[in-house]
Amino acid sequence: MKWITDLFTSSLGRKLMMALTGLFLISFLVIHCTINAMIFYNDGGQTFSHWGHFMGTNPIIRTLEIVLVAGFLIHIIQGLLLWKSNHAARPVKYSVSQARANSTWYSRSMGLLGTLLLLFLVLHTSHFWIPNRTNQFMQGEELPLYKMMFKIFSNPWIVLLYVIGCISLAWHLMHGFASAFQTLGLNHLKYNRLISVVGTAFSILVPLLFALMPIAVYFGWIIL
Repeated sequence: MKWITDLFTSSLGRKLMMALTGLFLISFLVIHCTINAMIFYNDGGQTFSHWGHFMGTNPIIRTLEIVLVAGFLIHIIQGLLLWKSNHAARPVKYSVSQARANSTWYSRSMGLLGTLLLLFLVLHTSHFWIPNRTNQFMQGEELPLYKMMFKIFSNPWIVLLYVIGCISLAWHLMHGFASAFQTLGLNHLKYNRLISVVGTAFSILVPLLFALMPIAVYFGWIIL
């Protein structure tokens, strides 16, 4: 059907797909952040490992992982295509003063922030998700993710990269959260203020919790 093709090829369709996949990925961030926050129970990883095991073995969750990966790929590819088309449509850059007056710097830098997040995603999955799923497939058992964190986050450079990734995520969410509601036509003068406040709070709190995980492990605030 033509409308399905338009979702992936037209500018409006791509924006719609970006909004839908963005909100889906935001829901994933809530779950992922909640599981990660279990390390702050500081009980030697028992609570974290319990829920990590549930997420890694539950057949429904494992099936949804396929949808999650597809959501990431669609969001990344559509984002790159939108950036390319927008860049091609404006070969002559606006003046700095005009750009600053009409938009925030992070809304103008979504291409850069998205690229940084993609690099961070590759780094993060190569540390945890890919080795764990590979070991489950090859050996039939999970890796000790809690212990792995202490090994990985003993390197200050890796901790710094994770913090930079979380900062990039915060700025990306600052624009993406409200933009998704606007694209889907869910913004309204009556609720825009609430959407802005919730979006800003979410964009700060979630990346902050993510960043605190490697920081807490590195500085020994969490016990092994």
